Amino acid sequence: MAKILYITAHPHDEAQSFSMAAGRAFIDSYKEANPSDEVVHIDLYKEDIPHIDVDVFSGWGKLQTGNAFDELSDEEKAKVSRLSELCEQFISGDKYVFVTPLWNFSFPPVMKAYIDSVAVSGKTFKYTEQGPVGLLTDKKALHIQARGGIYSEGPAAELEMGHRYLNVIMNFFGVPSFEGLFIEGHAAMPDKAEEIKANGIARAKDLAKTF
Repeated sequence: MAKILYITAHPHDEAQSFSMAAGRAFIDSYKEANPSDEVVHIDLYKEDIPHIDVDVFSGWGKLQTGNAFDELSDEEKAKVSRLSELCEQFISGDKYVFVTPLWNFSFPPVMKAYIDSVAVSGKTFKYTEQGPVGLLTDKKALHIQARGGIYSEGPAAELEMGHRYLNVIMNFFGVPSFEGLFIEGHAAMPDKAEEIKANGIARAKDLAKTF
């Protein structure tokens, strides 16, 4: 039995969002094909995702210099422990499905905050004399992303940084398989929006059967 983390970063649901619609189709199809697998939905807009701030840095600093956890302030305890929970949950997953829109050439800021919470030395990667080495070498990941314009080709391809960032991070973590499923052009071609959406949903269902 595998554990799949379904990580969504969108304020809207599948009725309003093309990426969420494809994500829902993917996860439903995945459950049908893998009924014994555990699916955990992490809705980043509903989760407590602490930003790495002065409390976090001071809390980490105290722990690294030998202070007990009880010696941290209430704010430090809450944020440091929550970040640890998020990282341990991420490590526990066997497969990751990230669902995001393309906003301003990237993804919603809550996704960056989440990645910051799981990018932890000794947990998802480690430093060696030869440089950093990823520790999640037995995982696989998928990014489902809706793009109002066309970014898969032409000059606009250079502007897309959301999927490219996740690709860099997954490589950094040592994840050997990272795929992308893109639904694009619906804002640029509103007359074809429903066709584009239906095509994305169909591709998501097919991909789920072999993921």
